[in-house]
Amino acid sequence: MRFKNILQIFGAIAILLTLIPLIAADFWWIRIFDFPHTQLTILTATAILAYFLKFDIKWLKDYVFMSAMLACFIYQLSKIYPYTPIASYEVLDSVELDTSKNISVLVSNVLQDNKEKNDLLEEVSRKNPDVLLLLEADSKWKTTVDPVLAKNYPYYKGVALNNTYGMLLYSKLPLIKPEVNYLIDDSIPSIDSKLVLKSKDTIQIFAIHPTPPMPQHNPMSTDRDAEMMKTAFKSRDSKLPVLVIGDFNDVAWSETTRLFKAVSELLDLRIGRGLFNTFSAKSEIMRWPLDHIFVSEHFRVLNVERGQDVNSDHFPSYAKLNLEVNGASEQMPNPPSEDQLKRALDIIQKEAKQKDTRKTH
Repeated sequence: MRFKNILQIFGAIAILLTLIPLIAADFWWIRIFDFPHTQLTILTATAILAYFLKFDIKWLKDYVFMSAMLACFIYQLSKIYPYTPIASYEVLDSVELDTSKNISVLVSNVLQDNKEKNDLLEEVSRKNPDVLLLLEADSKWKTTVDPVLAKNYPYYKGVALNNTYGMLLYSKLPLIKPEVNYLIDDSIPSIDSKLVLKSKDTIQIFAIHPTPPMPQHNPMSTDRDAEMMKTAFKSRDSKLPVLVIGDFNDVAWSETTRLFKAVSELLDLRIGRGLFNTFSAKSEIMRWPLDHIFVSEHFRVLNVERGQDVNSDHFPSYAKLNLEVNGASEQMPNPPSEDQLKRALDIIQKEAKQKDTRKTH
């Protein structure tokens, strides 16, 4: 096989991997290609540069092939660009000095089988967040961290589960009517709660950890997508400033997360600041942002960080925010289109039909 044929195969793979996620299907083997977008952008750029070595200026097919690769690269880069430091902030920096309106949040998928639980507690001590969300926390995790966290976090709501979907919410600030809900499956919890800041302002928190599409247990993304859309509508209907936090098992640039963001009318702290890839902590190369902190337009940023290694397969996600209602008009999100609202409702209805089908079999 000639070297040019190898380069053509390399380029064709880059093109194919770009096109697969555009297929409107929720099978796991399609949706999984949403994840390594940064890696795919680098792969395509490499394929373009390599193909220049054998580019024949007299051969029309080379122009067509190179044009296809360039189109894929531009499309890929357009998805990554918002998460680069040269893009504009979507959530602006804080301009008010009222610390009573501050709230800091740490979200950590702790990895249920992680035996080094002190690593997480040390990270909590370093960050000292007002709100702490622990995901994949089973009864062993709760037994270990409760005695330590209870000293500084008098408010708690959660459920420890041994199915990798345990969810523990700790807060230094008062939680008002916190509820554990099961939006899709009676083994996949989410938490809704109002929270009162030191300024006496009340905000709304939604914490979710939807199930990912997996070939062994859940080969389609319908359940995950539906939980995200249900949360989006709850956020949209809230009369209070909103935080939505959790491990979405989806990347920031996927069509599903972008639809969630549009319908919920929430903002992404990372836009203009960086990717803050949280998964996988076990790989230097295959990493992407799965853990999210979305905010309504009422919040401004004091700090955004990816946390330190806690011996999990996820890094924690951290943000310190300030409630600045007077500046909300400066960063208002665009309202969702009728088509976006319809697509979100269709996802919810599709999940409901699938659930009814499973019950009848």
